[in-house]
Amino acid sequence: MIKWFKNIGPGALVTAAFIGPGTVTICSISGVNFGFKLLWALTLSVIATIVLQGMSAKVGIITQKGLALVIKEQISSPILRKIALILIFSAIVIGNTAYEAGNITGASIGINEVFKFTTINIYPFLIGIIAFIILWIGNYKILEKILIGLVLLMSFSFLITAIITKPSISAILQGMFIPSIPQNSILIIIGLIGTTVVPYNLFLHASLVSEKWKNSSDLKYAQKDTLISIILGGIVSMSIIITAASINSTNIQSVKDLTAGLLPLYGVYAKYFLGIGMFAAGITSAITAPLAASFVANNCFGWNGGLKSFKFRSVWFVILITGVLFSSLELNPIEVIKFAQIANGILLPVVALFLLWIVNKSSVLGVYRNTKFQNVVSTIVIFITLVLGFKSVLKVLELL
Repeated sequence: MIKWFKNIGPGALVTAAFIGPGTVTICSISGVNFGFKLLWALTLSVIATIVLQGMSAKVGIITQKGLALVIKEQISSPILRKIALILIFSAIVIGNTAYEAGNITGASIGINEVFKFTTINIYPFLIGIIAFIILWIGNYKILEKILIGLVLLMSFSFLITAIITKPSISAILQGMFIPSIPQNSILIIIGLIGTTVVPYNLFLHASLVSEKWKNSSDLKYAQKDTLISIILGGIVSMSIIITAASINSTNIQSVKDLTAGLLPLYGVYAKYFLGIGMFAAGITSAITAPLAASFVANNCFGWNGGLKSFKFRSVWFVILITGVLFSSLELNPIEVIKFAQIANGILLPVVALFLLWIVNKSSVLGVYRNTKFQNVVSTIVIFITLVLGFKSVLKVLELL
């Protein structure tokens, strides 16, 4: 157990990345409108994420390269290579820039629920400064420890909030393992899966494991790290749904509405736990989104610098400062977000297919290439990502 805790890291950072304000919001809406009935979507998401992130981690450890760089090297056609890199760069770098304002706003809302300062506009700058300092340090071990601590804080906060509501265990288990699609729930199901199976996490994970582990013998640690961390993330998301399901209201559209609904039922402590959890979710995503974008840009443009290089830092700095400005001015970059959603919807199945192709190449992974069983499971997961990507794109196009 002690050895496992010593080796935990990249998986927890992936969890930190996908449990953000968007996840909290969609889980809250799911719980309020459909109770425990959509928990199965998260169960499915967790399985899909474990499979895809596990393959990404394997590529990172064996090749000691980022996923974007491996894809770049394996595509022989110059035209296809450029198309793939443009799509990856657009979805990850531009997309994370669009979502960064939401991450910072979410962290601001969470901390405001605890301290209740009169001027909330100061929070984005405070969150931005905290994220800047952590990223500027440029030391993977320090970054890892800080984010693991925040993930544990987030997990504890949301789990305690769910326990306070005293939910029915049998109803939870039924919701987790017996699929149902209530009327008007399809977009929420897509949202629940889409906020868990995240394209940029595949790139982030491959880069992070190559920072932490250098030998193929470390694969077993990466597998345990991925399995436990992603399951923990799933429990956090389910805890939010469980909490929201206890509120007798259908007018929950954000975490602010959720805390307001909890206050008369479970007292001020529930509000504090939820506020702290939301802060941790926002700040972790505000750090990991720019970090992932920097890794992708590093691979796409062939930069050789590390975490402290000027080019690497310049990418995350631009994303961070843009997010702070949008959040402080309360502007919603809606058109950019729509573009990011379309790009991510297309990118997820494309990257998943590239990933499956790469993990089956002996020239890349040697004896560590996928087994037949892993390919069957991966194919099922990729089929799900294809459906998800197609529906996500249609969803956005309907809103244009």
